[in-house]
Amino acid sequence: MTVKSELVDEYYLIIIDGELDASSSIHLDKAMKEAVNSGLKKILINCENLHYISSAGLGVFISYIQEMEAKQIKLVLFNMSQKVYKVFEILGLHRLLQITDTEEEAKVITNEL
Repeated sequence: MTVKSELVDEYYLIIIDGELDASSSIHLDKAMKEAVNSGLKKILINCENLHYISSAGLGVFISYIQEMEAKQIKLVLFNMSQKVYKVFEILGLHRLLQITDTEEEAKVITNEL
């Protein structure tokens, strides 16, 4: 699993590739910490190549919700497979995190929030 980060305009983009489990969630946590501390108010996460997510991976997202709210940071996940989305939906996380189909929709949402 790899996690890549890049700055694109006013967005902090995180790209997840592979399976997000207990051992690889450390990489996502590092990328999320850098994004939250970057000073940017818009974080986009490309989940197109995210094939599996464990509770440890979900925990990384959950652990940043309050801090992002306090810092008024907008987070949107996009390009998520139905299989991975189902995990978020079963746990009710689709209500706590913004999830869209495309990067364009994600950008629109971060500008509206």
